[in-house]
Amino acid sequence: MGIDDILYPRVAARASGRLDVGEGQSLYWEEYGDPSGKPAVFLHGGPGGGGDLDYARYFDPARYRVVLFDQRQCGRSTPHAASGQADFAVNTTWRLVDDIEKLRVDRGVERWQVFGGSWGSALALAYAQTHPDRVTELVLRGIFTLRRSELDWYYNGPAGNLAPEWWEKFLAPLGGQQTDNIAAYHELLFDPDPAVHLPAAVAWTTWEAATSKLVFSPELVEQWSDPHYALAFARIENHYFVNDGWFAPGQLIAEADKLRDIPGVIVQGAYDIPCPQVTARDLHRAWPRADYKLVLSGHSITEPAIAAELVAATDRYAAVGR
Repeated sequence: MGIDDILYPRVAARASGRLDVGEGQSLYWEEYGDPSGKPAVFLHGGPGGGGDLDYARYFDPARYRVVLFDQRQCGRSTPHAASGQADFAVNTTWRLVDDIEKLRVDRGVERWQVFGGSWGSALALAYAQTHPDRVTELVLRGIFTLRRSELDWYYNGPAGNLAPEWWEKFLAPLGGQQTDNIAAYHELLFDPDPAVHLPAAVAWTTWEAATSKLVFSPELVEQWSDPHYALAFARIENHYFVNDGWFAPGQLIAEADKLRDIPGVIVQGAYDIPCPQVTARDLHRAWPRADYKLVLSGHSITEPAIAAELVAATDRYAAVGR
């Protein structure tokens, strides 16, 4: 089946607005579905990826009230990371966790399902471990926890053997392999000269686009090559990665016991290059209550095998009490 055969039909947003979360940051949000339905919040990837109206399609609009929002400095939130006005010092994991809580209170939600993949899975885990009483379930895919081993795998060499053409393009702005490619890219991405930071941003972002699907998608690479999108995505991601997400080493796995009363699903692609299955397995060992679904796919949320398991999870939890 194709992705459109799996997801629910597109529906218009029922409401939208902006939430001032302080520190000069304004978050854009949208709601979809039944206002009396089961509340859920969707946490997009990146960090810096921004929202997409198709994310609401993973939930039955007749049974869910879904809140989508753009995390700090990306998508339609302001100030935008590509604008030159963004203060990256106020963009951290723990501020995003606080933002989710402010959004929950603003939308009048008591408890909600938290859905996230890739970076969104890390943010979902951080939020749930901080506010477990506010989470009805976790629906996660493509698990990423910002351990140094995960970052080194993808940005400092080993994963490049699986896509050598695109790895060469990733290394090109650096002039070849560096001791720490993430740190080296930080200098380029935050250089004030557009002739330096724009090519670096596109190379950083298209490396991820090129390796996110089981079957290479030129359309995704082209989409993520847009300089405005790429600069925000690359700058925010790199800012988080040079700071190890503001986590202690292995924190999200080590503190998984805080999830013991929360049911959940972990959906993992067996051939996921950006977030290989070892992290999902480590999380499942630490959080055995979760259902673990290993499927024949890559990383992207639009991979049909992943999408089918995610929709099955939200369908199952739609009937569970709030």
